[in-house]
Amino acid sequence: MGNFPAAALFDLDGVIVDTEPQYSIFWDKTGATYLHDTDHFGMKIKGNTVRQIFDRHFAGHEAWQREIAAALAEWERQMKFYLIPGILDFLSELRSLHIRTAVVTSSDQAKLQNLWQAHPELKTFFDIVITADDITRSKPDPEGYLLAAARLNAAPAQSVVFEDSRAGLQAARAGGMRVVGLATTLPRDEVAAFADTVIENFSGVRAHTLFCE
Repeated sequence: MGNFPAAALFDLDGVIVDTEPQYSIFWDKTGATYLHDTDHFGMKIKGNTVRQIFDRHFAGHEAWQREIAAALAEWERQMKFYLIPGILDFLSELRSLHIRTAVVTSSDQAKLQNLWQAHPELKTFFDIVITADDITRSKPDPEGYLLAAARLNAAPAQSVVFEDSRAGLQAARAGGMRVVGLATTLPRDEVAAFADTVIENFSGVRAHTLFCE
């Protein structure tokens, strides 16, 4: 298949669905309320699991953690899952090319169920899903991406990762994979520092062009 990868691995938020602005609102408010941090707390924790956020920023405050977890679960139940422009057409093209696909996300299964309910068509485009429940080390550790590649029987060098966060981009790079960065969350120049290719979204993006250029 020429330069086509054996597997395409996708982060979720900011890559498949445009939810990052909604998470920024939640975590900015949470940081200000509990930590008196009004300096874009939401941006500081991008790409981290909830457990990682709690361990790093709310350690020793179990009551706070319970309150935040409950508030986040309710926030995600109300969340709007806007699709990143062009994602369905791009995923459909990958299916036609028989390229194996995975979601690799720091979210949990409850969040995924909310997503599938909102967009049941999405689920048909992915062979496997790796969530926070499947790994012990979060991005920027490459564990999630390496696990996805292994389950798809694809070598890291034959895999491409689509990412938008700094931690996710670093994880893909550390895993020895080709990296396509989306400038949906960070400035394009910052994404470019960790990516082989940068795209704004999937609108008009063709796999034949992206992988064979």
